[in-house]
Amino acid sequence: MRIFLAGATGAIGKRLVPLLRDAGYDVVGTSRSAAKADALRAEGVEPVVVDVFDGAALSRAVSVARPDVVMHQLTDLPPGLDPSRMEEGARRNARMREEGTRNLLAATLASGARRLVAQSIAWMYAPGPEPHFEEDPLNVGAQGSRGITVAGVMVLEQLMLSSAPIEGVVLRYGLLYGPNTGSDRAKGAPSLHVDAAASAALLAVKKAPPGIYNVAEPCEYLSTEKAQHVLGFDPGFRLGRS
Repeated sequence: MRIFLAGATGAIGKRLVPLLRDAGYDVVGTSRSAAKADALRAEGVEPVVVDVFDGAALSRAVSVARPDVVMHQLTDLPPGLDPSRMEEGARRNARMREEGTRNLLAATLASGARRLVAQSIAWMYAPGPEPHFEEDPLNVGAQGSRGITVAGVMVLEQLMLSSAPIEGVVLRYGLLYGPNTGSDRAKGAPSLHVDAAASAALLAVKKAPPGIYNVAEPCEYLSTEKAQHVLGFDPGFRLGRS
């Protein structure tokens, strides 16, 4: 099976690549930086340097790859999640979720692939009874950078779930910590180690029915029963490498 991994050099992408390769998948991985192509090649990945906002180039890249599954692990956040740059980062990330997802979805359809797995976030539910389940509404009334983030998330998820014949799988990740995330410790609920996030993405490739899944460590804020029972998600999973 061939996987087209958009965002192969990101925090989750770096941890997901070895899982995909160990599972026997052929991986085509993207980066916007030509300097990172050699690192991908060293991991056994066929590198593609492409900008997700260049729809034509992205479509060509996915079609040439001829993947069975496309994975959307793209983000556009400031290094180290610098608080002074997070408002700007929220706008860039919302554009990635909106325009970037549209382009990747169009490229997936054109390539003939029918399964698309995308990352979303799990801490944008509207205030209400807890724990939150996947069917609960998102916080559409949020203001400022949070409101920008919610709007981007809603576009991404709507595109993923309403673009037949694509089988869209949305993984709502908790707040990431671990290698390449800028934090070695959990940041508060809902939290998620980056290795566990990568393992959930691997499980989504193999057996996830289309839909939304909360993917986080156990907490009062949300329920992860669906991910654990349907995917076999283990929040304690670790790669065993630094």
